[in-house]
Amino acid sequence: MVLSKPEDAPVQTLFDLTGKVVAITGGGRGIGLAVATAYAEAGAKIALLYRTTTTAPKTAKELSSRYQTEAHAYKADVTAPEEISAAIDQIVQDFGRLDVILANAGICSEHAAEDYTPEEFQEIMNVNVNGAFYTAQAASRIFKKQGFGNVVFTASVSATLVNTPQRQVAYNASKAAVLQLAKSLAVEWVDFCRVNCVSPGYTQTQIMEYASKDMLSKWLGQIPARRFASPYELKGAYLFCASDASSYMTGSNLVIDGGFTLP
Repeated sequence: MVLSKPEDAPVQTLFDLTGKVVAITGGGRGIGLAVATAYAEAGAKIALLYRTTTTAPKTAKELSSRYQTEAHAYKADVTAPEEISAAIDQIVQDFGRLDVILANAGICSEHAAEDYTPEEFQEIMNVNVNGAFYTAQAASRIFKKQGFGNVVFTASVSATLVNTPQRQVAYNASKAAVLQLAKSLAVEWVDFCRVNCVSPGYTQTQIMEYASKDMLSKWLGQIPARRFASPYELKGAYLFCASDASSYMTGSNLVIDGGFTLP
């Protein structure tokens, strides 16, 4: 059983990922890249999965050189089950194993709910929910054969509250689905892998570029910390989830939001 009691170890050992293979969707930029860097710093071998970020192969080479580890990039569309499954199988073939999958790819849009076209709504759900599931599902087949594995989802504070003043019902619904997906899979897959979520608050990445100065100002007024997160401030939470330091944690959701969800 994956949650069987491990041997006691020093904290540095618990957080060490040396020899582990980690695959990250949406790993070419933003939160995904910050987390890939954290995993490389902790000694892991890195597989960056990307769809549109054409700099990902170059980024993988830079990670490999900078941290003296093995890193490669793989192009795959998370909304295409056969494609993401083939990419993950290729990662296992190239690296010999897979220890952690981070389902991080996601998109957001701002529309009045009554104005969403079926295509616009479905695109958000396809990437954020279906893509997250297809990614985890493909990795789970590997984990079940190996007898071990670890799934980490990027959810959002939007999974548990309604952001204002923007109108993003599709994004909010999609992230709430990811959170429940993680909890359900944690129970179903407990014999061969752990499943957890990280829910970031407002983080300075490309996904925030649609916001006007007025909207950004309103967001800042809602955050007790009075600032947005930098992607690197999420590194510790994701490392904890991927490491043996969280060996008894499954089905959990770590909220990293500067107090945004508290008032």
